Amino acid sequence: MYAVIATGGKQYRVTEGQKLAVERLGEPGTKVELRPVLVVDGDNVLATPDQLAKASVSATVLDEFRGKKIDGFTYKNKTNQRRRYGHRQTLATIEINKIKGA
Repeated sequence: MYAVIATGGKQYRVTEGQKLAVERLGEPGTKVELRPVLVVDGDNVLATPDQLAKASVSATVLDEFRGKKIDGFTYKNKTNQRRRYGHRQTLATIEINKIKGA
């Protein structure tokens, strides 16, 4: 059984017991409910909004960390206008506890 969840503007394929890094969801130790986009259990596929209303994916936030630094640079020609910036996204490691179908 696996599910496709949506969090942080991205979609991930997950199974029970899997650990993955997503955008920050909360403090470490908190339990979160994630919205499934698709749930597959063998030949049974839940994909419509009516079927997914009864489905849920529960996870636990294990850890928080900072992602890789992204360096940015903007430049405008002939005007000596330049700007450098950096960004590090705060991420969370979560563990999928349970995938509940309909």
